[in-house]
Amino acid sequence: MRLLLDTHILLAAIENRIDSFDSGIRRLLEEPAGEFHASVASLWEIAIKQRLGKLRLTPRLNTLPELLDGVGIEIVPINERHVLASDVLASVEPEPRTRDPFDRLLLAQCKIEDLRLVTIDRALVAHPLAAKAT
Repeated sequence: MRLLLDTHILLAAIENRIDSFDSGIRRLLEEPAGEFHASVASLWEIAIKQRLGKLRLTPRLNTLPELLDGVGIEIVPINERHVLASDVLASVEPEPRTRDPFDRLLLAQCKIEDLRLVTIDRALVAHPLAAKAT
């Protein structure tokens, strides 16, 4: 399965804290055949939160791309199809229950790139583009 890690899940993976998740999320993250991705949007959100003092991250920001590559997480760039995808998201029922622009961008990337979002965000877990943790 092709999985896009939301920012919260990505941070836990970076900090080696996936044990804190329920067994369904852990199974998704430990799937040997899983193909894992992180959005540039998540890196951007992490950088903003760190700059604002809302996040303390162990690795340095500029090392994240190499760190992710080293553990097999592919970075998904943001392109014009992703940012202009409001019509794409409107075609997915139900309409996302979030107004967070980062969340909406992650969902757009999932739809366009055929990915499923790994998330524990209550506004997103039931969305059709979310990976179903069993």
